[in-house]
Amino acid sequence: MIVVGGAVAGGVIGALNRDSGGRPAAIVVAVADRGAVTLDVATTGAVEPATTRSLAFTVAGTVESVHVRAGNRVSKGQKLAALDDTDATDDLADARSSLAEARTRLSAARTVAARATASATTCARPERTATPAVAAGIRAAVGARAATPCATRGYPDTGSDPVLTAEQQVNRAARAVELAQRALDGASLTAPIAGTVVAVEGKVGDQVRGGATFISLADTYAMQVRADFPEADAGALAAGQAATVSLADSDDVYAAEVVQVDPAGTSDGTLVRYGVVLAFADAPDDLLVGQSAQVKVRTGEVSDALRVPSTAVHDVSGRSGTVLLRDGNRPEERVVAVGLRGDGYTEITGGLEQGDQVVRSW
Repeated sequence: MIVVGGAVAGGVIGALNRDSGGRPAAIVVAVADRGAVTLDVATTGAVEPATTRSLAFTVAGTVESVHVRAGNRVSKGQKLAALDDTDATDDLADARSSLAEARTRLSAARTVAARATASATTCARPERTATPAVAAGIRAAVGARAATPCATRGYPDTGSDPVLTAEQQVNRAARAVELAQRALDGASLTAPIAGTVVAVEGKVGDQVRGGATFISLADTYAMQVRADFPEADAGALAAGQAATVSLADSDDVYAAEVVQVDPAGTSDGTLVRYGVVLAFADAPDDLLVGQSAQVKVRTGEVSDALRVPSTAVHDVSGRSGTVLLRDGNRPEERVVAVGLRGDGYTEITGGLEQGDQVVRSW
């Protein structure tokens, strides 16, 4: 096995020393130097909003007005659409009137109860409210005959409490007002966030159901990029990694960061891919939903490594590889220890010194 390897290496070295015409050839060498070794994985993706809201009327009705269309940018609280709210307005007015009447009845019931309490108290202890002379006469009369029970006529309780009944009516009326107000509020749509209208699902005159999406609103002020990476690259991806994004029809490159890697992949029958979400460090203002993008994620980096071009390192197995060291006029095969194998350079952790010359490509 060693003899075969030596023969192969000798053949390679011989080929390097002569060109196609059999003449001596110039060997292109590279110098082992110190610098960054980086490894990136790349794919394509698309721009999408970080947040999308599906807005729906909470009540059924007829669309009376639509103030936006797809593509419009809106501010938080801006009115987007409304139903005919005539019935809801009337219902709220009736509920408020009923609440006012219930509160009036409660006030009257409390007044009657207060008077009944005062009357019962006076009847039970009349001397407390009389002059000293009259009180003395009352006590004498009471002592001379048995006291007659005081009439309270339903107070504090003879099976029903007018105050409690009135309070219950007020509570029911207040609940009715609350529901009527919700129904009226649900007849209009306002923007819960600032963003861009993605879709409008109806027009004036349409009948809509409560809870059915009518407007889709995207938070385009916080855009992100979603990309799918093949399974071979996904294992090296993690949240927090630095990335760059290049948009279609633009030479600008934007800094980004991986914020999410899907824990489960999806298969198209031949290839498993994992979804990745990237956030812009400083997103441009003119991003479009669905805009295509080129994504590159840095999965490995050594900032100050002894390195040679990756094309100079062959037969990499585990943490070792082979280079052709330029020693005088004849290359010498040497096994070296390797670290990060990057896109352009490979880190050398042993077997070479800075300044050593190796054959760049063989």
